[in-house]
Amino acid sequence: MKKNTKSLVSAALFAALVCVATMIVKIPSPLKGYINLGDCMVLLAGWILPPVFSFPAAGIGSALADVFSGYFVYAPVTFVIKGLVALAAFFLFKLLSKKTRAEIAAIVSGFAAEAVMVAGYYVFEGFMYGFGASAVNILPNVIQGAVGIILGTVLLKIFSKTRISL
Repeated sequence: MKKNTKSLVSAALFAALVCVATMIVKIPSPLKGYINLGDCMVLLAGWILPPVFSFPAAGIGSALADVFSGYFVYAPVTFVIKGLVALAAFFLFKLLSKKTRAEIAAIVSGFAAEAVMVAGYYVFEGFMYGFGASAVNILPNVIQGAVGIILGTVLLKIFSKTRISL
């Protein structure tokens, strides 16, 4: 299979995985959002796929989960935020993995990428509900990001041990 076709198919698969992982566990957060497991797949997409494919895979999968779950107002912003999370994860992971083990690079790049998510939703919800009210979702978003980093790093390790190639 040609490289671009393989990457496109992998991106579509990741978009579906992000959507399902986001929807399978939804814990409501204080400001009409929800904590989910989708970030592990968003990060994994960023660590594995080229950026031209990881951004849309993460963004589309996450935005579709918002639409399917009735969070329509979040979908466009989620597309951008989760796409940027995947890009941050990609670039930092590539930079750090040259100097350290993949697991360390994943954890460090994951923290930086998830900071993009926390800040992005804080600003968006700040404009929607006020910045004081938006602060109540910082902790739930940090928890979601931390769980995403842990699960994503475990999945990355599993992928590296298998013959799965993307």
